[in-house]
Amino acid sequence: MTTYTTTITAMYTMDTPEPGFVVNLLWTVTGVDGQYTASIDGNSQFMVQEGTFTPYSQLTESQVLGWIPPEQIASAQACVQGQLDSLANPPVSPQNTPLPWSA
Repeated sequence: MTTYTTTITAMYTMDTPEPGFVVNLLWTVTGVDGQYTASIDGNSQFMVQEGTFTPYSQLTESQVLGWIPPEQIASAQACVQGQLDSLANPPVSPQNTPLPWSA
């Protein structure tokens, strides 16, 4: 069973339409499944203010996490799960085997 955590790593702001308006949000999704851990970074961009404006100094992590579109989180979690699956069961890769007649 994989446990996922999403964390905000950085926010870029502009002073319009309001001072401290967040225009780019960087985040990381981390998955832990037993002894294996994997993560992927993502970003979300905002061009238009939606809803009520909250001053930058009053933003909470849970509020900002809610801005990330659910499909971006789902896609990141799927990528992390793929990484975890590969760690738990490494894929078999073909090998360059010497030709039997060139011994």
